[in-house]
Amino acid sequence: MRQMCGCYLLLASLTHDKKGSGDARATSFLNILELIPQSSRPPLMLFVENVVGFETSDTHEKMIKMLRENHFDTQEFILSPLQFGVPYSRPRYFCLAKRKPLSFQNAQFNNALLRDPGHIHGYEESTVTSEETESPSYWNKLIETCQPIQHFLEMEKNRDEVTSESNDIPPNVAEMLMDSEEGNEFIDPSTKYLVPSSLVERWGSAMDIVFPESKRCCCFTKSYFRYVKGTGSLLATVPGKMKNETSSLHELRLRYFTPREVANLHSFPEDFEFPQHVSLRQRYALLGNSLSVGVVGPLLRYLFTHQQS
Repeated sequence: MRQMCGCYLLLASLTHDKKGSGDARATSFLNILELIPQSSRPPLMLFVENVVGFETSDTHEKMIKMLRENHFDTQEFILSPLQFGVPYSRPRYFCLAKRKPLSFQNAQFNNALLRDPGHIHGYEESTVTSEETESPSYWNKLIETCQPIQHFLEMEKNRDEVTSESNDIPPNVAEMLMDSEEGNEFIDPSTKYLVPSSLVERWGSAMDIVFPESKRCCCFTKSYFRYVKGTGSLLATVPGKMKNETSSLHELRLRYFTPREVANLHSFPEDFEFPQHVSLRQRYALLGNSLSVGVVGPLLRYLFTHQQS
């Protein structure tokens, strides 16, 4: 628990799977839930984040039961950075809770699960229905309003320096690059993040490939840069206008997003940086387990805004 603005805020980031409360990883969270009613100074506000699916788990059921019994109002959300103009698909579950007599600015949404951030931005009514947010047309229109990925890149200026021959990074060198920042001595930094040809040949059909002008990329996991299947998007370093002119994936000159670029898509501030001793692999793992500042920031501001009496 942290004390913020005279209030106690419990930040809990969880992992969910089919085991629910039987998962050992849920034990610490369940213990905290049991302690809240016993506390002499229980938190006034809580903020919970988890993967989508948590809202249907028995752990979620136990959490809501505890909050109701201890005079908390809740507003729950399933939101993605795409809904905040960021070209990054990372839907997550969030629960905001306030203990009475504190109340939400838009109390008409109490005890509801919302899939649209409208009232976070000041709208008194939800701008779309839950059914609409589950339709492909909703997301297609939303993606068109997002900024292009190129606004989040740091290496575009080096694109012309990347050559197709550099795509043949030996696997053992790639492994050394992942384990140590000293990998720079093995290969030019502008080619450091290129995907080895061996991986393109083996996993090309399973890769999610985006271009600088794309307005959506997939969620980056903690295994990004270690594996290419299902861990996040890869960037084609040839102009998008040429994508129909290429005869193979090799000609797209695929590369990984850099840690700085992943941080940008998480809306981290420009002055954010890792300590030098944190390896490349560790940086990707930490970013894969992190939160989207572009989503969490507005939610926290809304949580700390109280209804005027």
